[in-house]
Amino acid sequence: MTQFDPNRLNAFLGQMLGDLGGAFSLPLIRLGDRLGLYRLLHERGPLDAGALAEAAGCDSRYIREWLSAQAASGYVGYDPATETFSLSPEQAMVFAVEDSPAWLIGAFDTAAAMVENQAKVATAFRSGEGVAWGDQAGCLFCAVARFFRPGYLNHLVDEWIPALGGGVAEKLRSGARVADIGCGHGISTILMAKAFPQSKFIGYDFHEGSIAAARDHARAHGLDGNIRFEVGLAKDFAASGLDLVTCFDCLHDMGDPEGAAAHVRRALKPGGTWMIVEPLAGDSLAENLNPVGRLYYSASTMICVPTSRAQEVGAALGAQAGEKRLAEAIQAGGFTTVRRATETPFNMVLEAT
Repeated sequence: MTQFDPNRLNAFLGQMLGDLGGAFSLPLIRLGDRLGLYRLLHERGPLDAGALAEAAGCDSRYIREWLSAQAASGYVGYDPATETFSLSPEQAMVFAVEDSPAWLIGAFDTAAAMVENQAKVATAFRSGEGVAWGDQAGCLFCAVARFFRPGYLNHLVDEWIPALGGGVAEKLRSGARVADIGCGHGISTILMAKAFPQSKFIGYDFHEGSIAAARDHARAHGLDGNIRFEVGLAKDFAASGLDLVTCFDCLHDMGDPEGAAAHVRRALKPGGTWMIVEPLAGDSLAENLNPVGRLYYSASTMICVPTSRAQEVGAALGAQAGEKRLAEAIQAGGFTTVRRATETPFNMVLEAT
């Protein structure tokens, strides 16, 4: 047997215990969300197991075991004197408050879809082919929409758009034509349409189910005058004469990002702007060996690379492509200037003109 350092082994086992604890918690976190347990703890806590079970309409024995696991994970607080459980404000921001910038339930839903998709991706590993977005397991589309929504809600209108040059924010306030490419369930499109009622927005996505969901969401928000959704590819969407084109967390998923860039360039008015929101990443693997890179490389292995490989060209940039590689693809489509307008801990916002 190869000689090993017991201290290093124990340290690595400690890391693995933490990782396994998180993995084992995945279904419990999703149960807590689906059954409203986190919300009830946030609104009514501290509660003992019986009180939470009664409020949620659940069996108290199951609730007691769920609460015990949550407390052992540090996801909820426990007071042994009163045998009650509670959520701190910070825990609530992650698990209970959907509009919080730190709400992460969508990330756990995405992780569950990745596990469900394992067999299809294993086949793609051997063949080198892809797994089409519409063939992904589970409601990946719902999970991704929930995952990205907090970032868009808290940053898009108040920070990202104002960071763009060329008077983009002023154009939107006075009335601009905008296409949101790869809009998914329309979260980003709807936020912009609500914030800038004088402008006209059209969301495009190549997945018909997502466009149907986007239309439903727009109706639920009472939006019908300045927004519509259509099925369309990044390389052939119909809109033209645009002041602004947006792509949120999708350019790296495209099979032919250079072809998409060329079509966006043709669709823009002279002086128009392309805003590209992408996962935050450095330009080298070494720069991305961190907790955020860990999440994005994992998601990219299971979702982004298979999705791109299933399309024409199959460039497979990956979720950690980095600014340099993304700028090369954008400039290959005819744009002369690409700059990082702003960033968050999870995203970078590129502006192409």
